[in-house]
Amino acid sequence: MEKLPYQIVIENVLQCKMRGKVAYQGHFSAMLALNSTYVKPYNDPSGKGYQRPTDAKRVDDIAMYLSKGDEALFTPILLNCGGVWEFSAYDSSRPSYGRLLCKSKASLMDGQHRLGGIKRYIEETNSEINIPFMAFHYLDEDEEIKLFDTINTKAKGISSSLSKFLKRESDELSWMATELLTLSESPFYHIGSITGKRSKGRHITLQNLYRVLKYFFKDAEVSHLTKNEKVGLVLTFFNFIREMYPNEWINYKEYKLTHIVCLDALALAGSKMLLNCKKENGKQIDYQEVSIHIKRLRKIDWSSEGPFKYLKGISGSKILALELFDIMKPEIDLP
Repeated sequence: MEKLPYQIVIENVLQCKMRGKVAYQGHFSAMLALNSTYVKPYNDPSGKGYQRPTDAKRVDDIAMYLSKGDEALFTPILLNCGGVWEFSAYDSSRPSYGRLLCKSKASLMDGQHRLGGIKRYIEETNSEINIPFMAFHYLDEDEEIKLFDTINTKAKGISSSLSKFLKRESDELSWMATELLTLSESPFYHIGSITGKRSKGRHITLQNLYRVLKYFFKDAEVSHLTKNEKVGLVLTFFNFIREMYPNEWINYKEYKLTHIVCLDALALAGSKMLLNCKKENGKQIDYQEVSIHIKRLRKIDWSSEGPFKYLKGISGSKILALELFDIMKPEIDLP
């Protein structure tokens, strides 16, 4: 433990027990948090260190996140007091509510990047914020290391798909991807997963569709359309594909049509194709023209053992997109 130059007092703390261990819950100012905690680096001479160096980008991202204001919430940091923080109840009738008297620093087990981002934020903004914490009264060094390991190896972050779903109200592509998975008239309705967890019959994730949409609108020049109109355009395009290949669309094992490498290729080719399906005003989409172009894809062999058997990754998608566009609009070359 590292001694403090003076005693720090943390008010309004709740004492509790977790699996037989005494713990404290409360909050303190960012300045107090920075002054009353320390990190045990992985190369500590004691041999009991475990913390990795901070990632500068994560620290910067947290500082940027905090700049959003009151909506920028974050989880409590986790501390080990090592038996040197003393709890004192305000009143004997409420023995679990009181203050912590801190003469030495507590070990920061979880929250190193949060504190780093907070430090940068308060220094750049000359402001102060409160930080929630949970502190164990005493864990020995081996218990501390074991808990750190559990937090950082057993705990699983949310999937990219679920993250996109949670951002659907603030991010247009996330909203559109969600619509493609939740609208009953969507060709992806029965074969997609919002959470990112694939199962039999549901092999396309929201994250997959997010990327498909990004490619689909890459060259289409439809920024003037509303998000509902854009969703309608995507539905029209892929419903045409599904109607031409109903069996291939639902049979993921035997056909590659709905494998992400082919969906990306269709989106890339479709984006180029839309440039040639504008009405005279240059803004409205000529859906009849879209239908004509897509029907030229009727005789493609999408079988898993067919010509696309070894097609993989975005490089494979780009190669296939060139071929698909050439079929849809043979008289115009891709740049």
